[in-house]
Amino acid sequence: MSPPRYEYVTKVSSEPLAEPLTFHFSKRTAKNRFMNTAMAEMLSTWDKENIEARGIPTKELIELYRRWGEGEWGLLHTGNMMIDYHQMSSAGDALIPPDAPFEGDRFEAFKAMAAAAKAHGSLIIAQVSHPGRQISAKQTTESISASAVQLEPKLGMTYAPTRAATQKDIDQVIEGFAHAAAYLEAAGFDGINLHGAHGYLLAQFLSKTTNKRTDKYGGSMTNRMRLITEVCAAIRARTKPSFILSAKLNSVEFQSGGLTPDEASELVSALQETAAIDFVELSGGTAEELGMDWKKESTRRREAYFLEFAEQIAPALGSKEQRRTKVYLTGGLRSVGAMVAVLEKMDGVGLAKPAAQEPQLAKMILAGEVEGAIKQPPLFEQEYILGLMAAGTQLRMIGQGKAPFDISDPEQAAQFQKDLTAHFTALAEDGDKGTKYGYAEYTGPTKPYEAA
Repeated sequence: MSPPRYEYVTKVSSEPLAEPLTFHFSKRTAKNRFMNTAMAEMLSTWDKENIEARGIPTKELIELYRRWGEGEWGLLHTGNMMIDYHQMSSAGDALIPPDAPFEGDRFEAFKAMAAAAKAHGSLIIAQVSHPGRQISAKQTTESISASAVQLEPKLGMTYAPTRAATQKDIDQVIEGFAHAAAYLEAAGFDGINLHGAHGYLLAQFLSKTTNKRTDKYGGSMTNRMRLITEVCAAIRARTKPSFILSAKLNSVEFQSGGLTPDEASELVSALQETAAIDFVELSGGTAEELGMDWKKESTRRREAYFLEFAEQIAPALGSKEQRRTKVYLTGGLRSVGAMVAVLEKMDGVGLAKPAAQEPQLAKMILAGEVEGAIKQPPLFEQEYILGLMAAGTQLRMIGQGKAPFDISDPEQAAQFQKDLTAHFTALAEDGDKGTKYGYAEYTGPTKPYEAA
């Protein structure tokens, strides 16, 4: 029996999604309009005591990208890659430390990851990030941010004390991003995506809620975007013109004083004119207010969480035909009809959780086999974090060579919830030892990925 799928109000051809997209600045071409949106895989090595053993891609992470590479995605996005041994968003994130040489076990693992992802013609883009204040107190004793605005405990996590970044800190961050870009290019990656959304460090400089500075990095939007533009300049100086430079940005932050669509419009315009950004990926939300849901019935019908705001921002780049910086929209898209509708004003679409359930979803849609993603149960739709945890377990299973559990199957969904409860219990028992990390292990019946 086929799983239930999301449907659009009318049957729509997927042909517009199959069109190639050429990026103005790098001159690179994505073979279609699909992008798998970055999700934290937490499948790299982790060692609490030996920091040099952290963040090396494992065979499971490489296998995951091999499977996604088979799925005919125009762009493949990695999850968060970190640039500092001591400032990591999650245990198990991939890491390119500032002293990483372009040789050795770490470099060879990154090369294998890129090769696996690109084997069938996808472009592989590494999302690189610095967590700023969004780092667990279990991992470090101190974090940096634009200003000393402490992040309050949330979802059972206590965050490390935060201080305002000094100029030396800022210089190290810029160098970290630039070194990572050069490293990735040498390893065979096609480009880099700067994570400037969801409350990470670059977003902390952009938002007035976290940036209270009075120096050249604070105050006006021009000053608040200075860090990301300096990072872009450093990357352009360190990589070839054909290396794709992109950024994930918030279209809105859903909180008082947060980044607004007008400010985001000013930002994307500046990135097009001064930073030669190939594309921006528009998302939304912060650690305090996630924003990853269908808040209004009109949003549910259009599916995309942030389309209302993206439609206000994209014109700042010019008409769809004239813009040099392309626009991808992520968040909430489930049916072919909604994806094609987005392409009327945007250039590409990003899918996250649906790509974890079905790594070959893009290929299936383009072949006319399905008209939408597998439908999630209402609880997983309503509880964003629960759905995200389920996707993480599915990524883990794919990396292990297993078919991901079917979230639409009540028995499998119930088994996952039991496994998630056991996982959180194990994390609590692990305490500060730091030996337990990653997503929950699914303990129900499984089958090899090939048999999915």
